[in-house]
Amino acid sequence: MIQINCLLILSAVMMFAGIFGFITRRSTLAILLSIELMLNAADINFAVFNRLLFNGQNVDGFFFTLFSIAITAAESAIAIAIMINIYRSLKDISVEKLEKMKW
Repeated sequence: MIQINCLLILSAVMMFAGIFGFITRRSTLAILLSIELMLNAADINFAVFNRLLFNGQNVDGFFFTLFSIAITAAESAIAIAIMINIYRSLKDISVEKLEKMKW
């Protein structure tokens, strides 16, 4: 069985990779993937702390994680639809080109 410390370290690495990708990337698709990475890190934390605090007696953390995954999937579908519309109007999905859509 995997130790809780290893899972928390994995979650922290995923969170920092997502934050780094969100700050440094210029493509809206890469930014969306970075946000997904951060949400998955939070989901791992929900499951780990549920196992740490309740040790098999309560499954609220797992249900919350499943709910969060469903919300994340819906958010991805909406974000991809927005990116498709941006690409249709600007022929590019970089963040710098979005300044043009403000006016």
